[in-house]
Amino acid sequence: MTRRAATEQAVRARRTVEDLLRRVRHRLASFLAAERAHCAEVHEHAVVAVDALADLAAGGPLLRPAFCLTGYLAAGGDPEEAGIVDAAAALELLHLSTLVHGDVLDGSRTRRGKPAVHALHSTLHRTRGWHGESRRFGEGVAVVAGDLALVYSDELMAGAPRGARTEWRRLRPEAVLGPYLDLAAAAEFSAAPDLPRLTALLTSGRRAARRPLARGASAAGRPDLAGALAPYGEAVGEASRPRDDLLDALGDPAHTGATAGPDFPRHKVTLLLGRAMQRDSRLRDLITEPGHTPDEIRARLLETGVTADAEQRIAHLVDQGCAVLADAPLPPQWRARLTDMALRAAYRDK
Repeated sequence: MTRRAATEQAVRARRTVEDLLRRVRHRLASFLAAERAHCAEVHEHAVVAVDALADLAAGGPLLRPAFCLTGYLAAGGDPEEAGIVDAAAALELLHLSTLVHGDVLDGSRTRRGKPAVHALHSTLHRTRGWHGESRRFGEGVAVVAGDLALVYSDELMAGAPRGARTEWRRLRPEAVLGPYLDLAAAAEFSAAPDLPRLTALLTSGRRAARRPLARGASAAGRPDLAGALAPYGEAVGEASRPRDDLLDALGDPAHTGATAGPDFPRHKVTLLLGRAMQRDSRLRDLITEPGHTPDEIRARLLETGVTADAEQRIAHLVDQGCAVLADAPLPPQWRARLTDMALRAAYRDK
């Protein structure tokens, strides 16, 4: 095959994925609009949780659906199959559920450049002078919205190809278990790396890429390809977690759209922070003792050199994942597409 022909195939592959992602976005918008109309018939308050989900769904990067669709198409799936759009949309709703609940657990005030669901509704409660505790009200709305996203994800999965359902059964418990492990690590506040790494695998390593890829390939009737791509998906997904940690600790909220440094005050021990505490015991005191600012903690974190180590780890994981593609039974255009997706996921800036 000539270089020109290979480039044309790669462009067609990218455009096919992009077209399907537009269909996923439209499916989410139309599904949530229909649910809003139904809820509005029940009571005006019943639309609040649906509106929260619709607002979040409108601004997401659709990373997990993109991996699902790529796995499906790389396995020879028919892009006109409506069920794969539902499968990808279900993945995004499951992700929204974890985001809404995770923002409550993390104490994050913003999400995708806007107030997090719990923060928005706490403010509304307070400014309107309603009865009860504003914080609990906001967190209650977020719990309901996250639960509703989980229910809706199952509803959309009912229309997905049969082959995608095995991975779905594995994915949902991991989505719930990961945040608990985050809580446990924060409560112990230990610098030992085993629990943070397991948390990273459950919250990013498997959910971000491996499970979505496997769902797509299995939906196309290629569970063998799902197995072949598993090491790639896990490595790329695991690489996205230290990127999250770096953006959380050092990113600009105006650019990332999320609260800066929420992990510090709640004692969340990420792999980044755990390794930094192993090198500098004073970091633990800076985090636990009152009166220290996030800027002080960031400066101390940088002095340990762990951020450079994290970048090296990300590069190693990306290389490891992409090396798997060389032996995977994939058409060249999909090998190139997955390589590009690995780079985008690992080196994003928000």
